[in-house]
Amino acid sequence: MWQSRRVTDRQQQQSILEQLGGVSGLVYSTLPILVFVPINSLWGLTAAIWAALGVAAAVLVWRVIAKGAIQPAISGFLGVGVCAFIAYRTGDAKGYFLFGIYTSLAYAAVFLLSIVVRWPLVGVLWGFLNGHGNSWRGSRAAVRAYDLATAAWALVFGARYLVQSQLYDTDHTGWLAVSRVAMGWPLTALVLVATVWLVRRADRAAEAEVEAEIETPVEADDQGAEPNGAGDERS
Repeated sequence: MWQSRRVTDRQQQQSILEQLGGVSGLVYSTLPILVFVPINSLWGLTAAIWAALGVAAAVLVWRVIAKGAIQPAISGFLGVGVCAFIAYRTGDAKGYFLFGIYTSLAYAAVFLLSIVVRWPLVGVLWGFLNGHGNSWRGSRAAVRAYDLATAAWALVFGARYLVQSQLYDTDHTGWLAVSRVAMGWPLTALVLVATVWLVRRADRAAEAEVEAEIETPVEADDQGAEPNGAGDERS
């Protein structure tokens, strides 16, 4: 039983991490930013935009060649394209970070709203990934665990928005890049660990309640059978 739970935990971690492109995908997502800021300082905005797009395209090609997860790389390339377009339209390097700032705000709002309406988004997503659907909603303990996991993600996205929007407003482009990296995959990895732990608790709570529901009718039948048995003995 203990070994099977360890296997399940590893599968949970791998499944969630695969949706993010794996560890390498989280690291690759920071490369365009690491290229954009120094090239902007040395050769200007246009060169920085093309460099960021080039790096994102190279990551996508590498994913295809290495037969890795392509969807995160495609999403990353499109995201860099949107950021580069905004920077080009605003004519300012800090515009590159504007899309990520408001995306973090939107994600934080969606995660919080899902808790308010009692459909925590982590539970919905995990139920879809493992094929269990929304059966977890029948367990209060599972819902609470998914609430906490969803709140953790909302906190991360909210923190990203607050910090980076302040840096944007004060024209600290270099520190924007630093905060984008520091609050990117390191925080994602941290909240992912917390999510896996809470998901595990939720799964166990849901399983325990299902087992309790199965055992209860059996006990009721056994209790109901005693009078009949006693009557047969008297007869």
